[in-house]
Amino acid sequence: MSNVIERRLELHPVHTTDTDRMEASTAEQLKRQAAASALEYVQSGMILGLGTGSTVVHFLDLLGDRIRTGELKNVVGVPTSNRTTSEASQAGIDLIELGDSSRIDLTVDGADEISPDLDLIKGMGGALLREKMVAQSSDRVLIIADDSKAVSRLGTLSPLPIEVIDWGIRGHVQFILNWEGEASVRMRNDGEPFKSDNGNLMLDCRFSDGINEPAQLEAELQARAGVVESGLFLNVADLAILGTHTGPKKVDRKS
Repeated sequence: MSNVIERRLELHPVHTTDTDRMEASTAEQLKRQAAASALEYVQSGMILGLGTGSTVVHFLDLLGDRIRTGELKNVVGVPTSNRTTSEASQAGIDLIELGDSSRIDLTVDGADEISPDLDLIKGMGGALLREKMVAQSSDRVLIIADDSKAVSRLGTLSPLPIEVIDWGIRGHVQFILNWEGEASVRMRNDGEPFKSDNGNLMLDCRFSDGINEPAQLEAELQARAGVVESGLFLNVADLAILGTHTGPKKVDRKS
């Protein structure tokens, strides 16, 4: 992969200011606000798809509290990553695997970007394949995030993750270049390539002006041999709850 652009996450001393700490604290509060609001849609006896990411961590914590107090009974989850499996287990949530049930009532997941019509970019946590599989098996998909994830056009805030096998990767990099983007192999802090739970590589793709035609890009990516899955989640979400400074904002796909 020597000819492939690599994005190394180098370790440098970080000088954290009081403002940085306050902004981080506020972001976490907004995430928790959205997660708490999502509990309104959870009922006893449900099978829940459990997404991956920092906002989902808050949801798992709050869901675990409801289960422990008996407010919710017989709720089981289908985790989308090894990380979520661990976090949900610690929260006291019973788990099953995808396919153990014929249906999932509701999936609650986060997003890296949310467009006005509820199309998404997901996958910065590395779990996009399993997240998409669980979402497609769900009756409803609820997205929770703080309002910083709302964008006017996909690809303007977050890179687009693409999960690929590690053979022939330069062809995928060239494909993104043809789309006027730039692709880099995601790297870990130790300088080794990041691997998904499925053992595949991640390409992070950046577009200077965003993604002009997400549906066309998604179709072309799905047609490419060697591409396992993309982080474009189009026509997947039914509802989004955004944590804001004035309270949770609910956005329905039909609105």
